[in-house]
Amino acid sequence: MRKWGKSIGSVLLAASLMIGGMGLSGVLKGPEKAYADEVQKNVVNVVGKGELSIKPDIAYLSIGVTTTAETAQEAQKGTAAKVSKLTALFKTTWGIADKDIQSTQFNVQPNYTYSEKDGQKVKGYNAQHTLEVSYRDLTKVGQLLDAASAAGANNIGNVRFAIEDPSAFEAQAIEKAMQNADVKAAAIAKAAKRGLGQVVTVIQSDDGNHPVVYAEAASMQKMSMDNNAGSSVEPGQVKVITQLSVTYELK
Repeated sequence: MRKWGKSIGSVLLAASLMIGGMGLSGVLKGPEKAYADEVQKNVVNVVGKGELSIKPDIAYLSIGVTTTAETAQEAQKGTAAKVSKLTALFKTTWGIADKDIQSTQFNVQPNYTYSEKDGQKVKGYNAQHTLEVSYRDLTKVGQLLDAASAAGANNIGNVRFAIEDPSAFEAQAIEKAMQNADVKAAAIAKAAKRGLGQVVTVIQSDDGNHPVVYAEAASMQKMSMDNNAGSSVEPGQVKVITQLSVTYELK
């Protein structure tokens, strides 16, 4: 009986050691490694840039009125009357449509004064109303600004020239960007003593379907100190820019 019991005890001990060893082996081995997909080889990535300089066809004018009065209501009424006069002028005299006149800013704020005796006190209010006017006859932008000033506009900002429909130039910008990418990729392949293969992928890097338009701001310049001289505003040119991220095969 003792011999049999000893044999059974030996077997149980051996089994326990085996199980424990297997568990310990799993702990020492650690988690299995995860391998990422193999990085694509034999390709070259370049960014091609296409840029066009184009004569603008629209101007966005920032024209505003600021009125100061003792009360907020008086200031607001004064500004409203002047803006109404300006809007009528734009529509009747200059033929500007309703859709091309948009309010971009309106606020009424108190003016403060400070003294050691009374501290901070409100002294009057400013009411400001700004319009953005879209105008397409670029030869008369200066005249329009002068007319607005004469009608009561006392807060005239910069003039922003742009292209109203940049999508019309998208194909040209993309073509130039692709040509630029071809030149860059060919130069890299030659330097690496390789041949340039076909295009693998093309991504337009504009976050949209149209090229990016950089509109230039123009400041008003008086032709002379003579009060009879009008404002002269030159539209210049604007840039249409697009970028393509292109991947080519290398032979």
